[in-house]
Amino acid sequence: MTEKEVSAGSRKARGRRMKASAVKARTQAINQLEAVLVTADPVLREELAGLGNAELFRTCARFADASSCEEDGEESVLQATRITLGLLAHRIGQLSEQIREVDVRLARLVECHAPQLLDVVGIGPDTAVALLITVGDNPERLDSEASFAALCGVSPVERSSGRRQYRRLNRGGDRQANAALHRIVFTRLRIDPRTQDYYERRIKEGKTRREIVRCLKRYAAREVFHLVKQLQPAPRS
Repeated sequence: MTEKEVSAGSRKARGRRMKASAVKARTQAINQLEAVLVTADPVLREELAGLGNAELFRTCARFADASSCEEDGEESVLQATRITLGLLAHRIGQLSEQIREVDVRLARLVECHAPQLLDVVGIGPDTAVALLITVGDNPERLDSEASFAALCGVSPVERSSGRRQYRRLNRGGDRQANAALHRIVFTRLRIDPRTQDYYERRIKEGKTRREIVRCLKRYAAREVFHLVKQLQPAPRS
């Protein structure tokens, strides 16, 4: 791979790790805010009851901004609760903004290096980045559709027994790439008429949902393989 391609791959991997870290931290902050609400004063809980997440975070953020203006007679425990909620809400907002910024940067990288992936139904910037990282780390595994499918853990595994012949999902391979293909398939099952028609047809043939998902992930891997194969130079030694 060229130095430019290695640098782009490093930026994708770094950006994805940053987003994963920010998402995890935001989830923890949201859980902390909800835990504080559970033990908060009933009057405060009533004040915040029924608010959606976005409005709840905005309301709590104003608590921190107004904490210095509270009346001296307010109970110290209630004031401390409001300040805590305000600080947590501010942290949630900061992490959400960081996640949005990383999403924009990742989208630009994908548009620059593999815009054709974004034209595929079910593939967004995050999914495209996950697949490109897997491809960049394993160029020697792109010799054929079968090798790429095995790399992504979507190659069929024979589990025949006696007269019964069937295949199961492959539980090996790169789990990040496998998760990316999983997202593609379930997005298509929700919004893509062709995938929905295929699913209904195979159900009528007696296939299980698990078997159909396995086939759809294999088809998605084949589609991605042909789109990214043209991006790869000669395999590394």
